[in-house]
Amino acid sequence: MKSSKRIIEKIIEGGLKLSGATTSIIILLIIIFLFKEGSGLFQSPSVENGYALYLNSKNTVNDLDVSEIKHIFDADITNWNEVGGADQEISVFRFDDIFEIYSDEELGEHYSLLPEKLGEIINENPNIIAYLPKAFAPSNVEGVKVLPEKTISFSDFFGGKEWMPTATPSPMFGVLPLILGTLLVSFVAILIALPLGLGVAIYLSELAGETTRKFMKPTIELLAGIPSVVYGFFGLVVLVPIVQETLNLSVGETAFTGSLLLAIMALPTIITIAEDALRNTPSAMREASLALGATHWQTIYKVVIPYSASGISAAVVLGVGRAIGETMAVLMVTGNAAVMPHTLFEPVRTIPASIAAELGEAPAGGAHYQSLFLLGCILFLITMVISVTAESLSKKQPNKGV
Repeated sequence: MKSSKRIIEKIIEGGLKLSGATTSIIILLIIIFLFKEGSGLFQSPSVENGYALYLNSKNTVNDLDVSEIKHIFDADITNWNEVGGADQEISVFRFDDIFEIYSDEELGEHYSLLPEKLGEIINENPNIIAYLPKAFAPSNVEGVKVLPEKTISFSDFFGGKEWMPTATPSPMFGVLPLILGTLLVSFVAILIALPLGLGVAIYLSELAGETTRKFMKPTIELLAGIPSVVYGFFGLVVLVPIVQETLNLSVGETAFTGSLLLAIMALPTIITIAEDALRNTPSAMREASLALGATHWQTIYKVVIPYSASGISAAVVLGVGRAIGETMAVLMVTGNAAVMPHTLFEPVRTIPASIAAELGEAPAGGAHYQSLFLLGCILFLITMVISVTAESLSKKQPNKGV
């Protein structure tokens, strides 16, 4: 009998070990896949794949960065001297423009003459910059040179201030606006939610009567189960007009609105976990404090809160994780504008919102697709740093009663 029980215990123990090992391996494989897909961005060409930029060989400009290319084709840069060339006006030429110069009859029934005709156009215009598909572009033609093909660099991605992954001829993958938008919305949300959540947790744990606690605790926990899209509709219909009218803004979809909504969404998590941590403080510690002459409030902030510091830290981490990782609700109320945030009262876009909004449109394996995976890597690292920091802080404040 004892031997059979021992065998069953061993089987259960082995099953639990296998379950833990399998879970750990799956998480590790997910992380490896995430970083593998994201790192491919830095092998992608800075000009749209399959295309290149061509200049007249007399042009002294031999190199252009991603930002300069964008500004040239957006007509923000109109003279070659702005990018280190001669004092001449830039003439932008796109592939479709050839059909405005030559008719279909002149080009023939097929495109075999296209490289020759394109070479003539570039050779005749010393100020031209031509954006052409490599399949039809002139190659080894006298008077024509191609700008060197570059790959997207770390500085383009992490230091760039413009996120335009579908722009032509050079997509812009500047992630700085998304990182700042994410941190701004999340940080303000926690600043709002933390004192309110901790206050409610202290009230439920230390001050509320049993009847009040039994009513409020399930109600608060129920709020955590509401789908984020429902919170998003609430924010769009209720919070956005209130913020717009109260602060006299041109639009109500701002970082501040997103912070308010995230604070509401994070409150149930913070309250529930912090209240459980506070209630786990031994009654003997409360009684000892009161016996030494401390008031009820002194006991709370001198004994109960320090003893529960580890649990409160866990509540904060989970609340921050909810704020940083939230997608749909933030997408609906922050304006979804991938621009550098200057104030709290203007539209922003967060990293999760960008992934949700763009992943369905990004061609699998392309630069845009890889950049979204890299955004996921950044989100993972931010969350990990917050978790490690909170863990370190909680270790420095061990439970006083232990």
